[in-house]
Amino acid sequence: MRVATGLSVLVLGAGGIGHAVVSNLEGGIGRVDPFKDMKNRPQSGHGTNLLLVGTDGRDTITKEEKQKYRLGGAPCHCTDTIMLVHLSADKQRASVVSLPRDSYAEIPAHTDRTTGQKHNSHPVKLNAAYAEGGPTLTVRTVEHMTGVKIDHYLEVDFTSFMKTVDAVGGVQICTARPMKDAYTGLDLPAGTHQLDGGQALQYVRSRHVDVGSDLGRMQRQQKFMAALIKQATGSGVLLNPVKFQQVSASVLGSVRADEGFGTEEMLALGRAMKDFSPASSEFTSVPIGNPSFPVKGIGSTVQWDAAKAKKLFQALREDRPLAPAKPKPAAGAPKQPKATLVDVAPEEIRVQVYNGTPKDGLGKDVDAALRATGFNTTNAPLNGELRNLERTLVTYDPRWDRSAKSLATALPGSELKAVKGQGAVMEVTAGSDFTKVRPVRAETKQEGEFSTVTGDEVVCP
Repeated sequence: MRVATGLSVLVLGAGGIGHAVVSNLEGGIGRVDPFKDMKNRPQSGHGTNLLLVGTDGRDTITKEEKQKYRLGGAPCHCTDTIMLVHLSADKQRASVVSLPRDSYAEIPAHTDRTTGQKHNSHPVKLNAAYAEGGPTLTVRTVEHMTGVKIDHYLEVDFTSFMKTVDAVGGVQICTARPMKDAYTGLDLPAGTHQLDGGQALQYVRSRHVDVGSDLGRMQRQQKFMAALIKQATGSGVLLNPVKFQQVSASVLGSVRADEGFGTEEMLALGRAMKDFSPASSEFTSVPIGNPSFPVKGIGSTVQWDAAKAKKLFQALREDRPLAPAKPKPAAGAPKQPKATLVDVAPEEIRVQVYNGTPKDGLGKDVDAALRATGFNTTNAPLNGELRNLERTLVTYDPRWDRSAKSLATALPGSELKAVKGQGAVMEVTAGSDFTKVRPVRAETKQEGEFSTVTGDEVVCP
């Protein structure tokens, strides 16, 4: 949300009409003072840090939308999503760190914003800081936990989220496996989907589609943000001032930001980030030490890995990239085809190749092509019992069916055959129809010291 309606949108600032458009829109943003009376704050680092908070506010959602998108129940007036967004000093990189809403936190001493009662420092889940003390206590708590000074604050509720997605024409999401969550109503078959605002809200809220629960949900939220950047920067909306003003005016009414984030700040960011793209963003989650840390009176919380988290936030303060550097393609090298998304990473799939034809060297060629795509082949192809096979055959143990489907995706036109008791090693018998191995990759391949992905790695191929 922050990148779509606050950063990428500000490309208009680079044009002569940017100032008038952005100034006009600024009046529609709700204002808060999250830094009021704050003392003993962390030292400023390099770059700019924004705290992006998604609340569970649903007051302006219609009865029909609540029923359709499973948004019933009373809101907890707490934060549903918390992300720390770091913009590099050169404005060429955005690093997004997700903070689990159930993180174990110690709230600083404060006065309850509802009852006026004074509280000493006490343990809570991180999302409860907003309920007790609003934006100010949320910022204080995050700064205390991370040692990172927050420069700006942006708050988004369910309504503004849905409006933003609809305003940019929907967002494309790809999934290698079916995704279904009875709690949110999410029901997506494997494949590519164009999500509208309500469907997108189901996608980013779902916690019951895999064993990862909140941690898996954070990865989907990061993937969604990358896709939103791609759509916002590539749809043409940002370069059409009339269209931009129309769609943004309908979005910003339910967005709140700090007073210091005004027209001039928006324009400065817009001019500097006119070439921003999904590849300019990187995503990670704070390292977890114990995903189920029991706390009396609170329940199960998520405890951070103190040492690794300290390194992560130090990297943000020092304005260092979180993702490892990618090797640049050699001059004149052909452009690599986009990889197809699969459920299981090829590196996790063990493969034995057989030659099922009289053609000399075919087994060796198939083995090498699979290995080049990332599959863990034996590097020792054999001759198969069948020597006149027309269609490439993939045999597999039914217990490893997900791996088999991922392997078959890399072999267009191949036949899948289940063989009970075969074990974890997939067997590929190359037929005369073999032409190539299709590049494939897992949906999320986190790399480096901080398990980071870049936006271009998680958007649809």
